[in-house]
Amino acid sequence: MARAACNHLHLVPSLVHPLKSTLFTNNTLSTTRTRFYDIQRRFSSSKISMSLRAGIVGLPNVGKSTLFNAVVENGKAQAANFPFCTIEPNVGIVAVPDSRLSVLSDLSKSQRSVPASIEFVDIAGLVKGASQGEGLGNKFLSHIREVDSILQVVRCFEDNDIVHVNGKVDPKSDIDVINLELVFSDLDQIEKRIDKLKKGKAKDSQSKLKEEAEKSALEKVQQALMDGKPARSVTLTDFERDAVKHLCLLTMKPIIYVANVAETDLADPADNNFVKDVTNVASELQSRIVTISAQVEAELTELAIEERQEYLQSLGVSESGLGNLIRATYDLLGLRTYFTSGEKETKAWTILAGMTAPQAAGVIHSDFEKGFIRAETVSYDDFVAAGSLAAAREKGVLRSEGKDYVVQEGDVMLFRFNV
Repeated sequence: MARAACNHLHLVPSLVHPLKSTLFTNNTLSTTRTRFYDIQRRFSSSKISMSLRAGIVGLPNVGKSTLFNAVVENGKAQAANFPFCTIEPNVGIVAVPDSRLSVLSDLSKSQRSVPASIEFVDIAGLVKGASQGEGLGNKFLSHIREVDSILQVVRCFEDNDIVHVNGKVDPKSDIDVINLELVFSDLDQIEKRIDKLKKGKAKDSQSKLKEEAEKSALEKVQQALMDGKPARSVTLTDFERDAVKHLCLLTMKPIIYVANVAETDLADPADNNFVKDVTNVASELQSRIVTISAQVEAELTELAIEERQEYLQSLGVSESGLGNLIRATYDLLGLRTYFTSGEKETKAWTILAGMTAPQAAGVIHSDFEKGFIRAETVSYDDFVAAGSLAAAREKGVLRSEGKDYVVQEGDVMLFRFNV
């Protein structure tokens, strides 16, 4: 079955700790609000699955497939009870690493723990002219339209044994090539859509208003693209944004630049001049950057799980790039996690920041939201300190929250409902 990720956001939980190794840019308040609105609209109109679809893109020989294969293998080792699979040769589902899950599961003596998942798509290397059919061209540009976010891998290492497609390592040039192909593809789609709108005639006043909003949005986005700016940088009204959502514009998607460095640069990536170039470009484009070593990720797959942490510490880092990459992706989409925990299972559930208790209950089942009465809630830290839900109740840290309660990151919840 074809995936329509452009219309439905597949959500996964973020983790509790901040991403220390991710370099954030100062996005404008309007950009943040616009992104949240778009995610919220997609959320409210669709059933949530527990899988976010992220597309890994980049030029050939930058480390995309190495990274993909490594994170899929590492992800399979995260939780034995998760049903891992590979949908296609270039698509893999992995568990989201979250240490809180096992802690809660042990305390509740759960029969199983169920983590969230993320779906990584390894999209074949794009080349200059892809939007015009060069390489595998539009086939893979269409694959990008089906993902929720884009992870652009940028080569930030020298290696004479790995030939760079353009003859030399130049992160800024590499990013420009990929971004221009995305821009050209969007421009082509917009031009075709504008022509179609000019030829068509709205049947009623409501359709006419929607067409006018779409035309207005397309003209604004078209001008920005002509100026070399991505669609996500354009300020649109809520109505305009909704009117062009169906086009799944590539440059409208949130993007993270993944600086792929050598093993020796992983501990201090800021000293790598290539990484500095990527950081500057990401800042200009109001995007983010995560530093990772595909080489290290691949080497981790060859080690026993108990040996991996020791190896990472020997490199001067505390965890693998998989956790960093996932947290950065979730933070970009403004996601939060709450848990349910009992003898049968402990499970992580995902919501958008700002969602209320009934909305969070609806993620489990629509009946929970319809018949919501109250939510017995305790923070993760208080639950761990108490040792169990019953002990938390005895200590007075288990709260009874109503319909207006905004769920917080890490809440452990038990819903009371009646249908």
